[in-house]
Amino acid sequence: MEYIVSARKYRPMSFDTVVGQQALVTTLKNAVKSGKLAHAYLFCGPRGVGKTTCARIFAKAINCEQPTPEGEACGVCESCKSFIEQRSYNIFELDAASNNSVENIKALMEQTRIPPQVGKYKVFIIDEVHMLSTAAFNAFLKTLEEPPAHVIFILATTEKHKILPTIISRCQIYDFERMTVNSTIEHLKMVAGKEGIGYEEEALAVIAEKADGGMRDALSIFDQAASFCQGNITYEKVIEDLNVLDSDNYFRITDLALENKAAEIMVLLNGVLAKGFDAGNLITGLAKHLRNVLMAKDPQTVALLETSQRHAERYKEQAQRCTAKFLYGALKTMNRCDVNYKQSTNKRLLAELTLIEMAQITQEEDVPGAGRLPRRLKSLFRKMITEHRSRQVAEQVAATGESKTVAAEAPQQESKEQKTDIPKKPLRLGKLGISFKTLRQQTEKTPEKKEEEEVKDTGEHRAFTEDELASVWYAMCKRMPQQMAGLSARIKNLQPKITEFPNVEVVVDNQLLLDDITKIKRKLLATLVKDLKNDDITLSLRKAREEEVGRVLTRREQYMELLSKNKAVAELQRLLSLELL
Repeated sequence: MEYIVSARKYRPMSFDTVVGQQALVTTLKNAVKSGKLAHAYLFCGPRGVGKTTCARIFAKAINCEQPTPEGEACGVCESCKSFIEQRSYNIFELDAASNNSVENIKALMEQTRIPPQVGKYKVFIIDEVHMLSTAAFNAFLKTLEEPPAHVIFILATTEKHKILPTIISRCQIYDFERMTVNSTIEHLKMVAGKEGIGYEEEALAVIAEKADGGMRDALSIFDQAASFCQGNITYEKVIEDLNVLDSDNYFRITDLALENKAAEIMVLLNGVLAKGFDAGNLITGLAKHLRNVLMAKDPQTVALLETSQRHAERYKEQAQRCTAKFLYGALKTMNRCDVNYKQSTNKRLLAELTLIEMAQITQEEDVPGAGRLPRRLKSLFRKMITEHRSRQVAEQVAATGESKTVAAEAPQQESKEQKTDIPKKPLRLGKLGISFKTLRQQTEKTPEKKEEEEVKDTGEHRAFTEDELASVWYAMCKRMPQQMAGLSARIKNLQPKITEFPNVEVVVDNQLLLDDITKIKRKLLATLVKDLKNDDITLSLRKAREEEVGRVLTRREQYMELLSKNKAVAELQRLLSLELL
């Protein structure tokens, strides 16, 4: 018995069997029942949604001698039988993709002069009409404007914007919708039931999502999966056959990002890339996953999820643990990576940095005093002024013998004055036993003390690579506070190297930058130990040797080097008789 693919075997033969185009089908059936037919129709929409199929069903119903009360063709009259047996002389189909010349259209227009032998109308179906040349469109325009009474044109296209406006204005336009995932799943269930094929709903959901709104594509993928799975379509076999990334990876990455576990995400990413998947596909899939989680967070947008019921419940469960701020930030990060991915020379590093940034979205909320460092000095002065005033009030009370009640109320009065009035007598820091010099010394000592406290023993000794070291170094520079933006920009381009594991060396090309980095060396080391999860890391800084720093060339030397690399410049100099001064 001859095998027929599902896309042809289960092609709709009547309006009632058309999937996903209910409103459009109802309009066409009402036109057949009322007999109010236009002379030209334009069916637009993406591929595989039923444009040509509906055109054939409509053409058959128009010429049916005994249409049903619902507007369907009877299927038993001579016109219907000739159409089914593909011997009808009243319905013509033209593929404009391969017959797009003026001669083809003129030959078709000659056919319009002959009235139908059986039935009422001659129907001309022109598929992919946007492929017609401009001359062919102009040749077709006159007949389309004033066609014979027995002629009806049905034009089908996937790219309406390429059709001349003069053609569009003479047609009734029907826009076909993309197939929803749910409607595709239901149709695949029907086909699987008739073919006696077992299935898992999650597997059919993967097929429907892969088809991207086209029913023909969905049926073709269904046949492929059925052949691979040997009659029992399962989720695991479908993702293996179609080379689709398992959605569990996206749920896992999101959970790890909520827990700020960037290292575990890097391990998961490495496993995905080892299986042959592209990092860009992972980022795109993760962005779609985060969008679905965001839709599942609000009951009003749950209906926008196009997935199976089981996955919809998983989205709802994860949405309860994700804040709106996290989802917005993660989607923004994914979109930025998607925009820059094609231009990036190191695509893996870009994907890694994107995932690290996603894992740090919620971590920023846990940093105490973030963004308040510039106020430290101001707070210190305010505290000294308050203490100085308190001592002055205490001395005044002791000298004048005022009551203890007045002495107790003095600090409160001084606090009010602090908010409203400025003291008349200038404050001299020398009398307080402090100067700007000692203030600077104390300020310089304080970070060192904090840096010493930052280096903690985590009890971990994980191995790491130079790629991971570079990722952590870059992310660390991005997280540096605003007041260190200048230093962050300078050290971000440095390349830390593993000299002898786990010893890390950073080579700096000038002494000034080396001095600045030395001041925060312990802070840098503490961050590397924490992010790379290795207590044994040591950090050494040194100035680059002369042979490691490229010599600055003079202008003459730069020009001579250009001449040696580009013969066209030397030829230009010779032709124009140029001299280098």
